[in-house]
Amino acid sequence: CSALFGTTDVLGATVPILGIAGDQQAATIGQGCFSAGMMKATYGTGCFALLNTGRDAVASEHKLLTTVAYQLEGEVTYALEGSIFVAGAVVQWLRDGLGVIATAADTQALAQSADCAQDVIIVPAFTGLGAPYWNPDCRGAAFGLTRATGPAEMARAALESVGYQTRDLLEAMQADWGDNAEAALRVDGGMCASDWTMQFLTDITGAQVDRPSILETTALGAAWLAGHAAGLYPDRAGFARMWQLDRSFVPQMSAAQRAQKYERWQRAVAAAQAV
Repeated sequence: CSALFGTTDVLGATVPILGIAGDQQAATIGQGCFSAGMMKATYGTGCFALLNTGRDAVASEHKLLTTVAYQLEGEVTYALEGSIFVAGAVVQWLRDGLGVIATAADTQALAQSADCAQDVIIVPAFTGLGAPYWNPDCRGAAFGLTRATGPAEMARAALESVGYQTRDLLEAMQADWGDNAEAALRVDGGMCASDWTMQFLTDITGAQVDRPSILETTALGAAWLAGHAAGLYPDRAGFARMWQLDRSFVPQMSAAQRAQKYERWQRAVAAAQAV
């Protein structure tokens, strides 16, 4: 929300509090997703995708959350939200748990060097599975391991798991919202810096992925809420026009390969939950 909520004293000055937002709402605003059908996904430790549904509070039939996106000028805008528990955390596991990388940036080079003949799948349910499964008792699993499986194949499977889980969310959103969602998915957060990860994301979802020049859109959205109420920042339309594209990623994978890989992911998730 953007309004005067009160004041606070900072270093002897009285500062008005003009904006309040949760992480994902702020990121949605920072991405300029002000129109119904616009989608964003934020990749941090976990991943959170929001679909703007306008004035309609859509009751999900596919295990998503119905939430308030924002309230501006007295008008409430709603969203569908999906939560993935493990996104960037799977890279942390490679680094801190397995010790196969020194820094998160190492995963891209490893993934690029992985043996394409090996199709390893990691289901990173280290703390259970989030949307659309909501299975807190499920635990992580790896499938397709051979004696030739090494750090490169594990790194590729870890990054691919984020794309697979995102597709799970987008499939549920499309089932709830129909074909009204826009074709492009706007992304932000630390993992988006990896071109390889973003290319796999667009390949496995079949959706165009747009990465903005400013990846820290959560802070940007919170700043706009306060700045707008203070009269320092432009209105929604003006702010949306300020959004700048860094790079668009478009699918290069064939539809047949996409379907085959996603089917293997779904079988892996079902097997992990059956244990």
